Order: sequence, then structure tokens, then C-alpha cells
Amino acid sequence: MIREHQINLLDLIMCLSSATDLINPSLVNHHKLVAYITLEITSELELSEEEQNNIVLAALLHDIGALSLKERMSTLKFEIESQNHAETGSALLKIFEPLSKSAQIIKYHHTSWNEANSSDLSEKIPFGSHILHLADRIAVLINKQEYIINQINDIIKIIEENSEKKFSAQLVKVFKHIANKECFWFNCVSPLLSSIIKDKISDIDKKLTLKEFFDFVIMISHVIDFRSRFTATHSCGIASSAEALAKFCGLSENECYMMKIAGYLHDLGKLAVPKEILEKQDRLTNFEFNIIKCHTYYTYQILKTVPGLEEINEWASFHHERLNGYGYPFHHEGDNLSIGSRIMSVADVFTAITEDRPYRNGMPRDSSLKVLNDMAKKQALDTNIVNVLANNFDEINHIRSTSQASAKNRYDLFSF
Repeated sequence: MIREHQINLLDLIMCLSSATDLINPSLVNHHKLVAYITLEITSELELSEEEQNNIVLAALLHDIGALSLKERMSTLKFEIESQNHAETGSALLKIFEPLSKSAQIIKYHHTSWNEANSSDLSEKIPFGSHILHLADRIAVLINKQEYIINQINDIIKIIEENSEKKFSAQLVKVFKHIANKECFWFNCVSPLLSSIIKDKISDIDKKLTLKEFFDFVIMISHVIDFRSRFTATHSCGIASSAEALAKFCGLSENECYMMKIAGYLHDLGKLAVPKEILEKQDRLTNFEFNIIKCHTYYTYQILKTVPGLEEINEWASFHHERLNGYGYPFHHEGDNLSIGSRIMSVADVFTAITEDRPYRNGMPRDSSLKVLNDMAKKQALDTNIVNVLANNFDEINHIRSTSQASAKNRYDLFSF
């Protein structure tokens, strides 16, 4: 059961930060590395606690608007070719009010120092954007394949060459002071980076109300789904279908609310799947399907790091498990699958076959029920839950389609 003030904002931010770095090995821990460097820089400056926290939270999510692998990989180049992802990331974070100030920092985190001071942008750009810009560029200069101490002089030289150009001279001076400490560089490449960051920002201890938590979940679902027009309304469809089905199965009001949240989070691990595979219209190859299989595993492992989400995690992450044991990735079966997980599995199949996609229309009632009943006969899905769906098909399908139509409008209006 979810209780007020149970979910910690920092845990959720760290969770989402990890998820957005899954798409390629080169990106693993990039957000956290930038956050750590940002922490070290801000600790040397006379900033308020609120300012420091807003900058660090921005650092943990700064590339959240890079929705494709190509965009994410481009951010690893020292010379940034496009800033579109900064605008998109800012727009995404604005959805969640507690991150609105971090959103503004992200919007300008690739604006160079001289560009900001030679235009009318200077008054609009938070100083935190310049701190984040410097920290991000330091991070991309670190070569994970080489011994870190041997890289220090070359990194300092490149940063110095861009003082008063890309970066504030004041911030470059602060960085040079930090760079004298070997521990700074060892921390940058430490496998314990998450713990190091949490130790340094223990003062970010905001507990979310249920409404704030739900708003955060909606933001996450946009990050998951808006990567592709093919999936733009999928999580919303799952969430509304699962919630409705849970009500008809007799679950409590709180459990139905939890089911809705689990629906919005169920595909979190798809952030590790390349957009090209998500948008493929033809049958997936075995290689591509094996990549797809990782998404529920990552959903489980990422949500597992957030205390208070244990039951929601189970319902969200086991939606491809089957009662006969032939699902994936854990091969749970029978009594090992809770009622919530069984409902989510049925809702997932139902939504996938009834929703419209850009390349095909959803199945009509009779065809949909045939697919669901055939799976139930093979003991892939729970027969009782499929029967509940069949008995309330029109109402649940109306709820799904109405919810997805609203989600499509939000996607169409979203500024990329």
C-alpha cells in the first residue's frame, strides 16, 4: 500500500537517471558523473541549499530530452551540434512542479558563456546552467578506457582553453582547484558513484504526497512513450485498462490506484531499447526480440532501488511472465504470480492488440477476445481475469480508447 510521504524524491530521480543511461554502455552513469562534478563545483561556491539542490537534480536528468540513441550519443561529443534535447528535456520536467527550476537550468545547459553574455539571453539563463554546462563537458572528456590520473592534465588544458568562451572564468578557476585532488578523479570513475552522490546530497529529503508522486509517474511515462510516435499512448492505455480491470476484479480503491501507477511504469526498461527496434513495423529478428526481452528485467531492477514501490514494481515488471512459466525474463509461474501481476499481463495483451498504431489498426472485439481466450487456454493468461475482461469488454475498451485519445493530444501538442 502507498502511503502519504512515503516515496522519496531523490530515490525517484536517481531511479530515472539510471533508466535514461541504459540505452548504451558508453552512457552508463553519465548523468550521475555530471551530478557528482556539479556537486563538487557547487560546494566551492556560496550558493543557497535550494540553488545547489536544483542544479544537482538538473544534472541527474540533464539529457532526459535526448529521446533516441543517436541524440544521446551526440551529447558525448565535446562540441555539441544540436541543443534540441535541452529544450525537450526542459519541457518534460516542467510537467512536474518540484522540478520546474531544474527544468529551466536544463533548458540552457549547452549555452556557451560568451553566447549568453553577447545576447539578450543573459538575464534568462540561470547561473546553474553554466555550472551544469561545465560539469557536463568535463564528464565527456573522461575516457573510461584509460587510467584516470593520466588524463588530468589534458582535460584541464582543454577546459582552460575554453575559459571565457564556453565557460565562465570563475567556474574554470573553481574546477582547477578541485582538479588538484586525486580523490575527485577517483570518485569520477568509481563504481560506487551512486553512494558517493547520495552521501553528499542527503539533505534532499523531500517526501512526495500521492498527487506529487502520480505527477512524477506521468512525467516518466512521457519520457518512456514520447521516444516514438509508435508508443506515444501505450503506457496510458495500459494504465487505464489495468485500473479498470482491477476494479471489475474486486480490488480495493487503493490497489486500483497502485495498478494505474504500475501501468504507467511497466515499460520503464524500454529506455534501454533502441528507438529503431521500437518503431520496426516488420517482424523482429531473434536478435532484436532478445533485446526487447531486457526491458522488463530493467524495469524490475530500476524500480527495486526505490523503497515503497515493492508491490507496484512486481505488478509492473512481471507483465510478460506467464502462468505456464513460458514468459520472460524471470519465468515465474502459477502461484508465484500475484493477482496484480496477472491483471497487468491481461491488460498488456489487451491494450497491445486493441490500440491503433501508425502502421495498423487495433483488433475488433471478436478478434481480440479470440487472442485472449487462446492464451488463457494455453495457461499463459489467467482464465478468470480474461473472463472478467470479456464480460466488461466494451466498457474497458472505451476507457482505454478515451484515455489514449487524450494522451495522443498531449503528444501532438508537446514541443519537441
